Amino acid sequence: MKLSQFKFNFTESLIAKHPADVRHESKMMVLDRKKGKIEHKTFKDILDYFDDRDVMIANNTKVFPARLYGSKEKTGAKIEVFLLRELNKEMKLWDVLVDPARKIRVGNKLYFGDDTLVAEVVDNTTSRGRTIRFLFDGSDEELWKLIEKLGEMPIPRYLSRQVEKADKDRFQTIFAKHIGAVSPPSAGLHFTKELMMRLEIKGVTFTDVTVHNGLGAFRPVEVEDLTKHKMDSEYFDIPLETTKIVNRALDDKRKVCAIGSSVMRAIESSVSSTDRLNINKGWTDKFIFPHHDFKIANAMITNFHPPESTLLMMSAAFAGYDELMEAYNEAVKKKYKFMVYGDALLII
Repeated sequence: MKLSQFKFNFTESLIAKHPADVRHESKMMVLDRKKGKIEHKTFKDILDYFDDRDVMIANNTKVFPARLYGSKEKTGAKIEVFLLRELNKEMKLWDVLVDPARKIRVGNKLYFGDDTLVAEVVDNTTSRGRTIRFLFDGSDEELWKLIEKLGEMPIPRYLSRQVEKADKDRFQTIFAKHIGAVSPPSAGLHFTKELMMRLEIKGVTFTDVTVHNGLGAFRPVEVEDLTKHKMDSEYFDIPLETTKIVNRALDDKRKVCAIGSSVMRAIESSVSSTDRLNINKGWTDKFIFPHHDFKIANAMITNFHPPESTLLMMSAAFAGYDELMEAYNEAVKKKYKFMVYGDALLII
């Protein structure tokens, strides 16, 4: 397919600048692929679509405060360093984005938090990308605690606002356990512990995978021919217990629901020769767009995504291109909210 096929009438007013007052009170569109039917619901109505022995797969990654503000040695120029991922634990090497990039060169030292944390730039990777080494004598655990103290939650720039107190909690899902993401699995943001408990009372089983969301899914697609687009790699881990739960549900012909694109990407990167879920951990750069033959999940929860985005393309691959674009036109008309703090789309 072509990039230009993924345009629709999108304006900034559709972007949710803040989360819903209560997570499970966001709006939810339901797209039934078999019936070709669209329904307009509230997220807590998801209870009506899942039953005993159905399975929901959540991403248990935890967002860390990845945005650091500091100053450059000698000049004292203010700089922003966005931590993308830890490259080497022992050497304390990190892959980062810097701003303003033109001022940050190899050999520069960067100071954070009244000089309690110092880093040295050791490599240029892209126009804004750098590799830095933290000059820190403590343990990895102590370094993470310092980043937690000095860093700011990395809410997207498109929200056009400062980080607020509520973001510390709301930019994190209730499933968050394993630190390593710079963006939350947005579909998971709609769940509350109360709603999860009510689903479990109905007999729905929750299970986890870990996918440390980076910024790759949000990187603009710059080629018209989608087969030529290269996704950034993300680390994922699918444990044995999850494969047992999911494969049992598939054998019993139950619903298996991927909570978000990151989950879908991980499980579709780990399909066995018998179309079952494999134990797996490592890195995936899988790019899913129409037409893709999905093997594991038969239901998906996602948010509403911007035009020409890889997240939109994955949703179209799962729902069907025509059905998804019709749903998006309906979402624009009904003023659904888009992006990370936006409303939900359940595809069944």
